[in-house]
Amino acid sequence: MEATLDMKIGNIKIDGKLFLAPMADVTNLAFRMLCKKHGAALTYSEMVSADAVLRGNVRTTYLGLSCEEEKPFAIQLFGNSVDTISTAAMIVEEKYSPDIIDLNFGCPANVLVKDGSGSALLDFPKKVYDIVSDVCKKVDVPVTAKVRVLNNMKKTLDIARIIEEAGACAITVHGRTQAQQYAGKAEHEYARMIKKELSIPVIANGDIVDGLSAKQVLHHTGCEALMIGRAAIGDPHIFTEIAHFLHTGEQLRTDERAQRVADFKEYMRLLELYGLEAYVDIRMHAQWFTRGIKGGRHIRQGISSTREKRSIIQLIESMCEQLPDMATNNDFHGN
Repeated sequence: MEATLDMKIGNIKIDGKLFLAPMADVTNLAFRMLCKKHGAALTYSEMVSADAVLRGNVRTTYLGLSCEEEKPFAIQLFGNSVDTISTAAMIVEEKYSPDIIDLNFGCPANVLVKDGSGSALLDFPKKVYDIVSDVCKKVDVPVTAKVRVLNNMKKTLDIARIIEEAGACAITVHGRTQAQQYAGKAEHEYARMIKKELSIPVIANGDIVDGLSAKQVLHHTGCEALMIGRAAIGDPHIFTEIAHFLHTGEQLRTDERAQRVADFKEYMRLLELYGLEAYVDIRMHAQWFTRGIKGGRHIRQGISSTREKRSIIQLIESMCEQLPDMATNNDFHGN
């Protein structure tokens, strides 16, 4: 049976069950607002380094930016020290007023794992407990956690229980191991078993790429919500499409090329509105909006050869005039 429409994380009401995953170099305020417009019920910042927060890093300042229209909004922190993470959480709460603080125990990136952060912490259950517990004691907003699965069900369930016992208000489960990175298939049986064991909300993450996969994961796991990551890159309209399928059982028919153009132009407007243009690689972001489109490689080659914002927009607009019908999206798999 599918989860109900509304849920709560701590005292925060979430009006929907489709969440935007935290993604480095992707989920800036402009992109989050675009996903919010298309139906993302909860959005997460890019993952923020606890060490960088304590140092007052300039780049970290823009990562936490939000606005009233985005609420509810979560900031995700990563680090390897209990004291550093809990101190950073207090600073973030004071400076940015997020509705939720999320703790990263799931990122498989080698740079984080070598530093003992992200998914590397899953090998140290006591440290996971201490981090979650200390942050919960030192901030007023709900605290949540995101994890990867371990090599066996028992260890994964043990970590999930520890996170709940430490005071977390919800847990997101990405159904791949650290070693898998983003390869292979996400195994949602872990999320299903965790949902059966815990009393806090469980959010399933991994390989949710369209309405059908979303429905199947909700049905199989019984989770309260789904987190969508890589499938949303360059295609924030996916939230509208999935919501429509979950409600009607039918695919939403749209002119996808025109939708991509409209979304990209709106993204450019929002980047300018929030003063974020200097912090993003606009050419790389523009290329995302052509992926999954037959012939899009030609447009991406043109984007690579220019640095002018107006020229990039014109190239994106040309998709509607030059390119044939949409092909099956094979560029993004999983999240």
